[in-house]
Amino acid sequence: MIETAMSDKKHMKRNALGRGLGALLNDADNVSNEKSAPTTSSINEIPVDTIEVNPYQPRTHFDQEALKELSESIKTQGIIQPITVRELEKGKYQLISGERRLQASKLAGLKSIPAYVRTANDQQMLEMAIIENIQRENLNALEIAISYQRLISECNLKQEELGDRVSKDRTTVNNYLRLLKLPPDIQASIRDNKITMGHARALVNIEKTEDQLAIFKKVISEELSVRKTEQLVKEYSQSRKDSKTTSKETKTSPAGLSYELQNLQSQLTSHFGTKIHIKAEGSKGEIRIPYVSTEDLNRILDILNM
Repeated sequence: MIETAMSDKKHMKRNALGRGLGALLNDADNVSNEKSAPTTSSINEIPVDTIEVNPYQPRTHFDQEALKELSESIKTQGIIQPITVRELEKGKYQLISGERRLQASKLAGLKSIPAYVRTANDQQMLEMAIIENIQRENLNALEIAISYQRLISECNLKQEELGDRVSKDRTTVNNYLRLLKLPPDIQASIRDNKITMGHARALVNIEKTEDQLAIFKKVISEELSVRKTEQLVKEYSQSRKDSKTTSKETKTSPAGLSYELQNLQSQLTSHFGTKIHIKAEGSKGEIRIPYVSTEDLNRILDILNM
């Protein structure tokens, strides 16, 4: 009697483990017009060479040193938590979640790995991979943003629906999606953890790409905090407003810059870390170097060795 009760208890526990993500995603049985076999909740030992990677994996970068550490842990302790796969055909599987564990197991020389086998369509594959990784908090802000965008575009979810799936409010979801409007150099820095989500949220409020890059370079070179970055962006915005007001008061119609002067303007902007304005009238003209604060002026003077 006691053995039966213990056996039932273990079975219930294994079922709960096997159906955790399925419950979160309303499971495969709730997909409209989708006929599927029951989800397998038991743990299976599957040869690692029969598992292909998840094409919907939101993580794009794996720390090789961390993988080695996990590999050593697996050699000593084994796999603590099974990976999750779906069966493509007899003896062939596709990873749903647990790519780090799979890669580390290969590094450790394992021939097989414990896995839950689930029934899932492509949409669920993407959703499971994203949600599983977000729950583990091991995606950087850019990877989360890309994953959210994929859920919207590939799974036809609205922002409100997406928020419900990932347990985030609409404002939070929108803040991540706005990161995708930043230029590639800034996105790469988010990915490489050179700047934080807070830095990026400040930079995305700047209208022009060249100005975003100029302030971004200042943030990196001076290792500015999020608060100082926000203050710099605020000063920039005020400077833009003042500049527009001045421009309206003294509006002129200068001739368009030649390709050579446009190129020079871009180079000077990059060099000084602020938007340089060149005005040309025939063979003469002027170069204007704006600054947003006394600190910014001193920085420019240092560049000019003055």
